[in-house]
Amino acid sequence: MFYKFLNKLLEISQAGSFKEQTLKIVKYIESLGDNAIKSIVKEIGTIPECIKASSSEEKLFSKASDIILSRCFNMLGMQSEALHERADSADVVTKSVFHKYSLVADAKCFRMSRTAKNQKDFKVDALGNWRGGNNEYAVLVSPYFQYPKEESQIYKAALDNNVCLLSWEHISILLEKNIRESEFFSLETIWNSSKMIARNSSASYRNAKTCFLPQVNSLIAKKVGIDISQLKKLLSMSRHSIIVRGNKEINHCEEKIEEIKKFSKEQAINELIKETKLEEKIHVIANFILSLGEIDE
Repeated sequence: MFYKFLNKLLEISQAGSFKEQTLKIVKYIESLGDNAIKSIVKEIGTIPECIKASSSEEKLFSKASDIILSRCFNMLGMQSEALHERADSADVVTKSVFHKYSLVADAKCFRMSRTAKNQKDFKVDALGNWRGGNNEYAVLVSPYFQYPKEESQIYKAALDNNVCLLSWEHISILLEKNIRESEFFSLETIWNSSKMIARNSSASYRNAKTCFLPQVNSLIAKKVGIDISQLKKLLSMSRHSIIVRGNKEINHCEEKIEEIKKFSKEQAINELIKETKLEEKIHVIANFILSLGEIDE
């Protein structure tokens, strides 16, 4: 299902303004059944290598991940909306129907080929600020196996700002177990997990940059009603799927290399110019110069 979704996204990205593309992808995602969304969630944390970095397709993929995340919150029994015209604000705003709290959320997707990831890539501090006084909680959803494994400043920032560090794999588990809020069941303790971990930890731990995802796993297992060994098994299955996906990404890159090797000299030069986007830069700079007009002396 993910590749059907991806092909549709690439098709939509070829025409119209970004706003028009966004409206089309919203309509498409709204047309999908819950099982299709569950399937997409298992894969969407990884940006395919067939999507060029910093391209309009990558921008639309990122927007689609916001919309998918919002749909996930709705499937969890909440009211959620992905913000399309945002300016220094969270991507997703969600309210609890039964328990009257609200949260802001940010969806993150990374390439497997992306090596260096630092605090600004995860925007933990920004999420804490976006929560402000209007929303009780802030949630970051990233690929589980792309979070730093041992130490990172993001963990300290999450504890300091009470930002819940969640993953697409966690969301997938909640959906597969058909977890939904009700009058008698709330997911609030998950969104408040960083505050609970900070409260129950020593001062030295709170001030450290240690990965606390194992504590999040335990909390989610308890909320879902399974033991931690079952949750670890589900994460292991996700790891296997990522390995399969990784091999597909490697094959794509290898096929691209073989294709490039067959280029004529002229084709190679044109491809290099296209990849560096130099002609686009010339066009933008020229338009900027024209917009300046003549400077009064």
